[in-house]
Amino acid sequence: MSIMLYEHNKHAYASAIAMLKETGKAAVVHPTGTGKSFIGFKLCEDNPDKTICWLSPSKYIFSTQLENLVSEHDLSDARNEMKVSTSHKELSERLNRIFPNIKFFTYAKLMNMTEGELRDIHPDYIVLDEFHRCGAEQWGRGVDRLLQIYGEVPVLGLSATSIRYLDNQRDMSDEIFDGHIASEMSLGEAIVRGILNPPKYVLSVFSFKEELDRYEMRAAHAKNKAVRDKAEEYLEKLRRALNRAEGLDQIFSRHMPDRCGKYIVFCSNYEAMQDAIRKVPEWFCLIDPEPHIYQVYSEDADSVEEFNSFRLDKDSDKLRLLFCIDALNEGVHVDDISGVILLRPTISPIVYKQQIGRALSASKRTEPVVFDVVNNIKSLYCIDGIKEEMQSTISYLHHIHDDNEIVNDSFEIIDELSNCLELFNGLEETLSASWDIMYLEAESYYKTFGNLMVPADYMTEAGYGLGRWIRAQRIAREKRESAIPAGESFGEASMEEVLSDERISKLDKIGMCWDPVYKERWAVNYKLAGEYFKKFGDLNIPHDYIAEAEELKTVFPDGKAKLGVWLSVQRTNYQRGHLSKEKIEALEKIGIRWDIFDDRWEQGFYYAKKYVEEVGDINFISKDEEYSGFNLSRWLHTQRARYKNGKLSQERVERLESIGFKWSIHEAFWEKGYNHAVDYAEKHGNLSVPQNFTCEDGFKLKIWLKNQSSKYKKGQLSTVQITKLQGIGCI
Repeated sequence: MSIMLYEHNKHAYASAIAMLKETGKAAVVHPTGTGKSFIGFKLCEDNPDKTICWLSPSKYIFSTQLENLVSEHDLSDARNEMKVSTSHKELSERLNRIFPNIKFFTYAKLMNMTEGELRDIHPDYIVLDEFHRCGAEQWGRGVDRLLQIYGEVPVLGLSATSIRYLDNQRDMSDEIFDGHIASEMSLGEAIVRGILNPPKYVLSVFSFKEELDRYEMRAAHAKNKAVRDKAEEYLEKLRRALNRAEGLDQIFSRHMPDRCGKYIVFCSNYEAMQDAIRKVPEWFCLIDPEPHIYQVYSEDADSVEEFNSFRLDKDSDKLRLLFCIDALNEGVHVDDISGVILLRPTISPIVYKQQIGRALSASKRTEPVVFDVVNNIKSLYCIDGIKEEMQSTISYLHHIHDDNEIVNDSFEIIDELSNCLELFNGLEETLSASWDIMYLEAESYYKTFGNLMVPADYMTEAGYGLGRWIRAQRIAREKRESAIPAGESFGEASMEEVLSDERISKLDKIGMCWDPVYKERWAVNYKLAGEYFKKFGDLNIPHDYIAEAEELKTVFPDGKAKLGVWLSVQRTNYQRGHLSKEKIEALEKIGIRWDIFDDRWEQGFYYAKKYVEEVGDINFISKDEEYSGFNLSRWLHTQRARYKNGKLSQERVERLESIGFKWSIHEAFWEKGYNHAVDYAEKHGNLSVPQNFTCEDGFKLKIWLKNQSSKYKKGQLSTVQITKLQGIGCI
């Protein structure tokens, strides 16, 4: 077997291997459908004599990834086994013969394993698949135990995202991999570069009455008559537009290119799924009055058989629909999917992109279709994120004069809502406040916090949604400056949506940040780094250094900026050539040194030296002991392992030895006994140590001296040790 990686994964794999050798940690963040699991399998193939501990959310995901590997490569024996497999357990066992060096565990299994069972793994590499899931409390505890035991073992992480959006936007690439990302690619970038084919995106709505009712209530309670009248105008236009909108039967019939294809239908819960299945005759009557229907959900014991039946359904004359709840959000990919249907409420961007990804594949050349059938108006904004990612990639490629990399500059969006989104935006603005009133609220916020990095859900004391309004201004300016021709791709912007020069100027005067939040975070970290330099005179910031302040909650939900990690990421990106000229110049302006030693190692040495100065002997720190919040014992264990393997530079060897660090615990223990013996001899003039004598630190000197005499007689002491002991009259 020889695994052939796609070109984008070749670069990611090479970068990951180099980073694993350098830092011991590497994360690959690539969107669903790009074949990132093959990167992990390539590591297994290239190291057949090494044990790979592979962790995954489920056996189901792992088995399907192995199936995809088989289907992509010439593995005829394994493929024949696949055809007769009756369960995913059997399939997993048979396909594991391909990689006998893999020890596979689910995160759930890991968290219940004893320490003895964990120590029996003896991995040479650890692979954390879907590593953002390690942020879950129970699963994370199991992963932490494993990584503590095997602190020196290289760890490779694979995921479509490192962010836990519904968990205070925790970044697991920071928490697990110290910001060491070997390769990162957004869904928008993958589409622009032609790695994934752009989908045909059909946007519609199937439930809007409750949303209308809420707006009608807000309009009725508006204090200003002019506001009530204007809101009623919008409401009337919305009612007419929504009533004119075609039913889903017409929309599916018009936009399903493969009328005998396979489609995955994502539902929010079991009740919603059953309701959708009941509506199949109504929704799909113009395509196939009796489609094949399958359903998969985690609590159903028959889900595996249902999914296999769906995969193996080759009836070319029938429409095939697989209804599911969460089960196919991540890790699972089926090559012959014609499209997906999203029957969704507002959800995490992770889940949204994973569901879209079911229809996309780097090996697929046909145009997939995504039916985004939302059930509330707020859900209409999800597509904006992918469009922003595409535009960001296009702008960057233009900037570095690499236009040849731009394969797709847009994708077809079919809006079946008759401008409902614009009408809802107008209604929201009317009921919120006029532009001038909102500007005054923004000005007040600026005077209080010194910036306009307003959280998306921020409400003013008067009840105005300032966070949403700030976001709307960014979108309006983006549409004004967009290079996309009017009427194409992302739609034509109306004059009401475009900001005037005067309004842009006014917002600039109060510190408006026009970039998305991730750029805001870069700007905030940059400002904090500048302040650190002014205070300390350098940017040698400890890796675990965190800046914490209430005002930071505008861009960091917990009010904490991991400045040490951020600076490490900037240096890593600089070394890999991933930092723009502007950012390089900006960082050099505040005193960054690019040639600084590896931050992570310097951080460990800083604490080791500090420990010697404040506590004493560095060689006998108890297992997992933390010092000033740093796991010093694990770091020292790693240095011994790297020294043993010849991976520690002479300069670092000398620096560690200069603070009394010993490369062997046995050597350190011997030196400790010898020093105690010297101290005793100097104090008492002899080594006639009483039988039960114990040194101040608890060291049993009498027993140690007896052991040296015994070892001397057995010839177990080195020449250097013998000379030292003879010098103090011990032997």
